[in-house]
Amino acid sequence: MDGNVRVIDRAFDIIEQLAGSASPLNLTELTQKTGMSKSTVHRLLSSMISRHYVEKNPDNTYQIGYKMIETVSYHINGLELLTEAKPYLHTIRQELNLTSHLGVLDGCEVIYVEKMDTYPNTRLYTQVGYRSPAYCSSIGKCLLSCLSRDELDEVLYSYPLEQHTENTICNKSELRKHLSIVRSQGWAIDNEEYLMGHRCIGAPVFDYRGACVAAISASGSTTYLHEEIFDEVIRHVKAAAADLSQRMGYIK
Repeated sequence: MDGNVRVIDRAFDIIEQLAGSASPLNLTELTQKTGMSKSTVHRLLSSMISRHYVEKNPDNTYQIGYKMIETVSYHINGLELLTEAKPYLHTIRQELNLTSHLGVLDGCEVIYVEKMDTYPNTRLYTQVGYRSPAYCSSIGKCLLSCLSRDELDEVLYSYPLEQHTENTICNKSELRKHLSIVRSQGWAIDNEEYLMGHRCIGAPVFDYRGACVAAISASGSTTYLHEEIFDEVIRHVKAAAADLSQRMGYIK
């Protein structure tokens, strides 16, 4: 075992002791429980304290820090989101005969974390784990529209808006105005903006904090997702997103 791996193992030993203890532990107790020297334990604690994974109390005892809880909660919330979303994605697929998606934002890209195909044996361009530019997808627009002005500026600052089709919004000022409309109406459309012949309508999902954590959508070819059914699809997707948000603890 090389030195770097050994350091990581020792850090996990400390975390496991703190997490499994009914009360905070002092340096001597951690030394005894982990079998490490006081200097090693103190050095590792200092590093974890600086990143808030461990907290030091006024009485010189240590406990798990808020960053550890926050980090784990992201994973737990993600699992909960996927579990809660599946029935709504299934309903969209069944009632609208369109492919349904659940996506999250990573910078200026959407990551598709769940997908239910209308025709499972066919492959559209999206698959679970697929990334696409947020500014030309309905899910991405929903997520971008919920960012603050400063957050949006930071996301867009170094991200080039490429022209994927003749309908792609490539001007950042125009995109900001468009996102303002998306935010006020509570839904977004990708009208052949990423791929010609393909449309997608999405709506944002909020958690108990009121934060936009994901978006769901219904998508299909322009043959199936045609203008005559836009209103129906918007109603279904917004209702599904609102119900999922409620399941995630959101109170409007």
